[in-house]
Amino acid sequence: MMVDGVEDEEKWLAAGIAGLQQNAFYMHRALDSNNLRDALKYSAQMLSELRTSKLSPQKYYQLYMRAFDELRKLEMFFKEETRRGCSIIDLYELVQHAGNILPRLYLLCTVGSVYIKSKEAPAKDVLKDLVDMCRGIQHPVRGLFLRSYLSQISRDKLPDIGSEYEGDADTVNDAMEFVLQNFTEMNKLWVRMQHQGPAREKDKREKERSELRDLVGKNLHVLSQIEGVDLDTYKETVLPRVLEQVVNCKDEIAQCYLMDCIIQVFPDEYHLQTLEILLGAFPQLQPSVDIKTVLSRLMERLSNYAASSTEVLPEFLQVEAFSKLNNAIGKVIEAQADMPILGAVTLYSSLLTFTLHVHPDRLDYADQVLGACVKKLSGEGKLEDNRATKQIVALLSAPLDKYNDIVTVLKLSNYPSVMEYVDSETNKVMAMVIIQSIMKNNTQISTADKVEALFELIKGLIRDLDGAAHDQVDEDDFKEEQNSVARLIQMLQNDDTEEMFKIICTVRKHILTGGPKRLPFTVPPLVFSSLKVLVRQLQGPEENPFGEEGSTTPKKVFQLLNQTIETLYGVPAPELALRLYLQCAEAANDSDLEPVAYEFFTQAYILYEEEISDSRAQVTAIHLIIGTLQRMHVFGVENRDTLTHKATGYSAKLLKKPDQCRAVYACSHLFWVDDQDNMKDGERVLLCLKRALRIANAAQQMSNATRGSTGSVTLFVEILNKYIYFFEKGNTQINAAAIQSLIELITAEMQSDSNSPDPAADAFFASTLRYIQFQKQKGGAVGEKYEPIKV
Repeated sequence: MMVDGVEDEEKWLAAGIAGLQQNAFYMHRALDSNNLRDALKYSAQMLSELRTSKLSPQKYYQLYMRAFDELRKLEMFFKEETRRGCSIIDLYELVQHAGNILPRLYLLCTVGSVYIKSKEAPAKDVLKDLVDMCRGIQHPVRGLFLRSYLSQISRDKLPDIGSEYEGDADTVNDAMEFVLQNFTEMNKLWVRMQHQGPAREKDKREKERSELRDLVGKNLHVLSQIEGVDLDTYKETVLPRVLEQVVNCKDEIAQCYLMDCIIQVFPDEYHLQTLEILLGAFPQLQPSVDIKTVLSRLMERLSNYAASSTEVLPEFLQVEAFSKLNNAIGKVIEAQADMPILGAVTLYSSLLTFTLHVHPDRLDYADQVLGACVKKLSGEGKLEDNRATKQIVALLSAPLDKYNDIVTVLKLSNYPSVMEYVDSETNKVMAMVIIQSIMKNNTQISTADKVEALFELIKGLIRDLDGAAHDQVDEDDFKEEQNSVARLIQMLQNDDTEEMFKIICTVRKHILTGGPKRLPFTVPPLVFSSLKVLVRQLQGPEENPFGEEGSTTPKKVFQLLNQTIETLYGVPAPELALRLYLQCAEAANDSDLEPVAYEFFTQAYILYEEEISDSRAQVTAIHLIIGTLQRMHVFGVENRDTLTHKATGYSAKLLKKPDQCRAVYACSHLFWVDDQDNMKDGERVLLCLKRALRIANAAQQMSNATRGSTGSVTLFVEILNKYIYFFEKGNTQINAAAIQSLIELITAEMQSDSNSPDPAADAFFASTLRYIQFQKQKGGAVGEKYEPIKV
């Protein structure tokens, strides 16, 4: 049926255009022969096509535009007629003899345009006559297009100030009166469309009305262009008359559109000075009107106006704009009890943006807006509407964007309360926005109280809210979130050791609630932030840098670190815990606290023995232990021997022979530390290297037994390099004969039939021999030392 209706409409439009063109042809012929009577006759018949009721507004517009083009030609003909001596007054009366009212009024408006231009009568009289006569058409669509034509032909002939048609002192009122009267009548016709036809076609009618709304709105645009409409005139006459019409029409579509038109077409300074009048109309609108959008646009325009120049800000203070907008929003929300939460939040979001632009220094205003929003949200529970949630995010982001400083935002007492009403996912989004703002602006958060407030704000990233299962979260997103928290922890700084320790304790309290999945991300930055406190103390005054009178002592920091790292046992994350224990041991070494350093090493060894079972993890861990232990200078002989003995024992018990070999020769460095004379035991170094050789030899024998070849000589070349290292360092136990013997052993192995070819090992050995040759060629003491070695 709809397809048939569209096809019928196309036929009617085609027939209307054909009839119009046919009569236009005869009209042109009459115009060419200066035949006035025939011109009027055929133009009336042409305009009769506009009497149809069968076309939709869209199709009617096509027909109207063709008629409009023809009327422009007719108007030019009428001008020529007046120049040839035809009385414009007689012509004005003559066109009123047309048989049908619609063609008659189109012709009357066309002649009226020429009549005004002739200035034989005041423009205001002709316009008043025309606007009154147009009441003869009460069909909504036909009436709207007729009055639109009247508006079109008269807009450049209004008796405005500075216009050639300007009349007496009251001329601007006449121009306004004409436009206002035309606007009022057009709005009545437009609203009447809603009440014609069956109820089932309501959607169709609303669509048609939407297509016609610009015809009505153009009147307000014309009003705004009248030069004589200054602020006083607008305030006393124009705005009250327009609002009266808007409120009295009691039509949802008209009210919403026209209020928006008022906001868009008139200047911002007019809105500011008439804010009370404009806002007073909002509670009187129909409950179904989308007030939030209209009010939001008003506040957006005023915000942009305030941002355009600082010179206009005193005007906002003078008219108490914030107070008026705040009260108006409160009244609107109160009047519309069933307003969706989206509407209320949108209004508060727009008001907050306005407040931040106009009163950036008044945090109490911003907090007042947030407080009103919390009050509205308090009866709603968690928000489930996605659009309302987006508006909450916009509301909370506005202060961050304006101040670029979370410390300022934390002064807004109602800010955290608003976040309580969003779901856990949105809470995370907002927390990420806050962290990104801190990092982007390098914001310094330097007190424990501020850190406490901040971590309460970002708790959606710190722990699971409402029992939300983090298993459902995308792993990449989760890692990004936790890495952001880690970066935030690293940014927390205070030069005062006492306050920094309080900050660390505050952060620790929060991150320990995060559960096992988050701790591997958040514990390491906390540990390193704590170690920074120790570094700062070490760099402090020489006298008593760890004075016991202060509440924050190195011992206290290390106790906190020990307790913090222990939490990783439950994750479990033994490798990470071991790394952190070793890091703390180094810090204790720098602080000359032997018992503390020994305790951290003990914890690392316990972890290695009890928790780390994977062979690869063991290899990594033992090399970390050896590297850290080698750098320690705080231990006495007994403690160092105990720890060294354990490390060498672990090295020899690794699963794979190559891993054993490398770990054992790495242990040789534990007995030879360059900058410590009491840590140079050449004999034990040699024992380690010989043991490594035995293990390398055993590895080759195992390879030969299982694969039929001895495998690579890489391990032997690596040990040779260790020999050369200690030989250069002056270890008397390592002599040229031992190096020579090892070179011969490697050469023999490489030439053996059972040896597997390994280009990398061959290159490594060749490079080592070149190094020895280079040292020999240096001459002097070095050359003499290397001279006995034959390569």
